[in-house]
Amino acid sequence: MPRTLKKEKLRTLDHIRGRARVVIEAVEPQVAGGRFAVKRVQGEPVIVEADVFADGHNAVACELLYRHASESSWQSLAMRPLGNDRWTATFRPTQLGSYHFTVSGSIDAFETWRLELVKRFEAQQDLAVAMLVGAELLSAAAARASKLDAANLKDAAERLAGPKGSLEDRYRVATDPMLAQLARRYPDPETVERYREELSVRVDRERARFSTWYELFPRSCADRADRHGTLRDCAARLPYIASMGFDVVYMPPIHPIGKAFRKGRNNTLDAQPGDVGSPWAIGDASGGHKAIHPELGTHDDFRHLVDSAKAHGIEIALDLAYQCSPDHPYVKEHPEWFVHRPDGSIQYAENPPKKYQDIYPLDFECPDWQALWSELHSVIEFWIDKGVQIFRVDNPHTKPFPFWEWVIGEVQRTHPEIIFLAEAFTRPKVMHRLAKAGFTQSYTYFTWRNTKQELIEYLTELTQAKSREYFRPNLWPNTPDILSGYLQYGGRAAFVTRIVLAATLGASYGIYGPVYELVENEPRDPGGEEYLNSEKYELRNADLGRADSLKDLITRLNKIRRESPALQCDWGLRFHPIDNEQLIAYSKSSEDGTDTILVIANLDPFQVQSGRLELAPELFGLAADEACQMHDLLSGARYIWRGASNYVSLDPQGVAAHIFKLRRRVRTERDFDYFT
Repeated sequence: MPRTLKKEKLRTLDHIRGRARVVIEAVEPQVAGGRFAVKRVQGEPVIVEADVFADGHNAVACELLYRHASESSWQSLAMRPLGNDRWTATFRPTQLGSYHFTVSGSIDAFETWRLELVKRFEAQQDLAVAMLVGAELLSAAAARASKLDAANLKDAAERLAGPKGSLEDRYRVATDPMLAQLARRYPDPETVERYREELSVRVDRERARFSTWYELFPRSCADRADRHGTLRDCAARLPYIASMGFDVVYMPPIHPIGKAFRKGRNNTLDAQPGDVGSPWAIGDASGGHKAIHPELGTHDDFRHLVDSAKAHGIEIALDLAYQCSPDHPYVKEHPEWFVHRPDGSIQYAENPPKKYQDIYPLDFECPDWQALWSELHSVIEFWIDKGVQIFRVDNPHTKPFPFWEWVIGEVQRTHPEIIFLAEAFTRPKVMHRLAKAGFTQSYTYFTWRNTKQELIEYLTELTQAKSREYFRPNLWPNTPDILSGYLQYGGRAAFVTRIVLAATLGASYGIYGPVYELVENEPRDPGGEEYLNSEKYELRNADLGRADSLKDLITRLNKIRRESPALQCDWGLRFHPIDNEQLIAYSKSSEDGTDTILVIANLDPFQVQSGRLELAPELFGLAADEACQMHDLLSGARYIWRGASNYVSLDPQGVAAHIFKLRRRVRTERDFDYFT
């Protein structure tokens, strides 16, 4: 009986790795316990940290393991201690697509022995037996090592065990850091533990992090208000857009527009002859999501537009709106893809009290959902073949999360360069889930954050919270759907302030033009956010040469962004105290710390505001009382500042903001000072 009990107890230990004593916990970065990937662009660092420790007093060694998804073998980096059993290492992914990483830890037997040897030596104890122990550890490592390393380890073992060398020589060999590093490469495999998960990194191209968007309606690009614009007209508009420094041109849907229940001007229910309808009511007898509105042109015209944009350093972003007009071919060919009401009619879109009778939502949960999903995937692939690499997705929060995770994953598996922007002004957790599911960039609540406290709290959340690992914000002061109250009542000064904030707070931002640079701010209804005479329902014509245009300011802003690495990322944002609630101050620094930009803006579009800015000199590498020159990159003005506290005054009718670059005073060989 006792013998049987002993066997039973032994069997319960079969799954235990009794010598794997290392614990690996709290590995960062990770999203939802490793369920989703963190995001980086090519060359951007992935700083990995983990708690790695063991029981007792044994030293541990840990490695960061990483590989591209297309590779089978791991690359490894030794992790360095941060203190309190926290370790770190950094790798920089260089290929587009997915990377995997994890952490491995083991008992570092030789390092444990070496540390004890040092203590024995300092206590003047006999080291003869200890040297033999060290030699055995090196011999064991040699048995696991590559041929060249094995030879070096064996040689060191012989020198430790051999009686010929002096104790001092043997001690010098034993404590050589290079020897410890060599032995660490070949741990006892029974002591090696690996973190339970392989974590993922989604690696995108640079434009995923730093981009400057301009939205326009191609049908309004004609030279006359009474003529429907074409894609060729849109191509002719590109030099104007490129001259302002935009690198992405986003167009609302360019597909045929349905006639059934077509909306009239200002969203009236009864369209009049000549009313062009909403581009988001997609599809008619001539085609659907793979067709181009006949009045815009042909697929050859679209290719011309894409090629022309590329020649100007611009990419064309296409709107991806998964919805149909009642005239869309899908309605006749696949009625099962839509929600049917009890009377047999198809359910149109509603957002009570708003009704969109000209739009039929697709039913992503219909019995034939797999065929529907596959067809929608083919729409993306179709436009990729036409040269599109960026998609702005309309209302993604009204479609299932699993669909986006699947379709984005499928697209980026074969086209890792593709960028998806989520237009989802919805609940925070829904917005964040879409970003986790794969969207490259996301719209934000910036449009409605106007006070100093609102801006500080929200932008701190976007740039400093853990969500920054997967949520890349794209800041828009206006869209065709949103004319904020701040812009309505603040006039030109408000437009200046908001674009300065968008362009400097966010590495990616966009405007809906040309209404923005032309400061159009008349709402359709008092208290509403819809534009009067909105381009969503009619053709418009703009005088791009107006003297009061903000074109020159926007051009200057985008030039500053291109020349300032600090403004091309989000994580270096820091806010600074200034003793006026109408003034906001913040700085952004590049990853390597070589570039720092300081921005101060007046949030009051009506009154001059002044205050004292408190700026810790050490944050900018200055001595406590060191003078520096603050060069305003917007106006060209230069100011001499000294110390932590300096005075600022901003007039919204003149200079509504400063964008400062700090220049230090240096002394030349001719013994005079200048700023550089």
